[in-house]
Amino acid sequence: MLQAFLNIFKIPELRKKLFFTLGMLVIYRVGFWIPLMGVDQAALAAYFRQATESGSAMGQLMTFISIFTGGNLGQSTLFGLGIMPYISAAIIFQLLATVLPSLEQLQKEGPAGRQKIQEYTRYATVGLCLVQGAFVMRMMLTSDGGSLVYPQYTQGGGMFMFMLCGIVGLTAGTCFLMWLGEQIDKYGIGNGASLIITAGIISSIPGAIMWVVERFELQATGEDTGSIGPMKVLLLIGAFVFVVAGTVLITQGQRRIPVQQAKHTRGRKVYGGQRTYLPLRVNHGGVMPIIFASSLMMIPTMGVGYLASPGAMWSELGIITFLSRTFQPGQYLYEIFYIAMIYFFAYFWTTVQFQPKEMSIQLRDSGSFIPGLRPGPRTAEYLETVMERITYVGAGFLAAIAVLPSLIQGQFEIPFQVAAFLGGTGLLITVSVALDFVQRIEANLMMRNYQGFLSGGGTGKGPRIRGPQG
Repeated sequence: MLQAFLNIFKIPELRKKLFFTLGMLVIYRVGFWIPLMGVDQAALAAYFRQATESGSAMGQLMTFISIFTGGNLGQSTLFGLGIMPYISAAIIFQLLATVLPSLEQLQKEGPAGRQKIQEYTRYATVGLCLVQGAFVMRMMLTSDGGSLVYPQYTQGGGMFMFMLCGIVGLTAGTCFLMWLGEQIDKYGIGNGASLIITAGIISSIPGAIMWVVERFELQATGEDTGSIGPMKVLLLIGAFVFVVAGTVLITQGQRRIPVQQAKHTRGRKVYGGQRTYLPLRVNHGGVMPIIFASSLMMIPTMGVGYLASPGAMWSELGIITFLSRTFQPGQYLYEIFYIAMIYFFAYFWTTVQFQPKEMSIQLRDSGSFIPGLRPGPRTAEYLETVMERITYVGAGFLAAIAVLPSLIQGQFEIPFQVAAFLGGTGLLITVSVALDFVQRIEANLMMRNYQGFLSGGGTGKGPRIRGPQG
């Protein structure tokens, strides 16, 4: 492992990519502390802390949004919305590409078409930022009786300036994060948006660990003192091990379909006839279905919260009151919709990325076939059936991980922010992105005949290829 780590710095190109990626993440964390105008940061931090520690629906929502945006609603900064509006816009255009022939045609045009769709995605990101930014600024004006904003910005022209500057600042922050992610994709290791989200999650994990350490008591008492005993700590450790091991297992798990190559006779020699396998990943979409589902679930949750806020036009309607109470993280209605969205995006992502008809044509053209199946439509039907079944298992695992923090909080009275970071979706995203990050470095090392993290044995560098002169 140490030798593989040292090999990274022996390759100039890989070293530059790694340092560039780390530099972009450092810029993100520095910009994370730039505050918005007119917000009382101390009052906002106190309100966020009180809401999260009390376990209220608003506190869960604020923590939930903080996990997936890579931002933090407890700090009113330029990066408060995070990069999630950009991911939401990308989801919308992927959905539209399946129903709009014009977008589908652009996807088939290659790099030029994808670049045009990327341009549309940027414009949609700005629109989503304007809407979500208005919700966030309105929430700051109405929450806690308006004490989160300085008095001069709560009425008249001051309130207009506060809303305008806040919305523009949040939109600019998300656009800058979008640019950072694209630069990481182009000049860094890659997967820039997921790395930004992961950096935001990792920055909050030490706080969750310190919460456990400060409240740990070896002797369990019957009094409600807010402390946690050894059993709850063991529960958190068990959840941590389960999520890490399960994520690695599901991410690396494959269903291997046997493939037989046809034999070819040329003269007196027979070629081919080898038996290989076609690997189908159990969780083909990785962590993307759960990110997609979480990002889209934020939109109706924030919208219902805005409509139910004090002073809103429809706040007194019974249906709005019901939805504001039940359509929150941890509530039955929310979790049912959340699980349904995870299954939908798991199958949607598999449908977009996995093309059984094209795969069957490639097998037929290369002279290969699946034993017992005719090449062509029958092979495509079989591959599609197998992929549907294993996707169901992968989506079920993602759904179980998604609802785990809510179950831990409800049954064992552990704050949502601790349960989410030590045994839930936040940890799932961190482990999945870390695996992808290591695999990308591994590919760069193996391409240059260096020993990687996942390969065993070897001397650290492969044999040197000599030229005609030796």
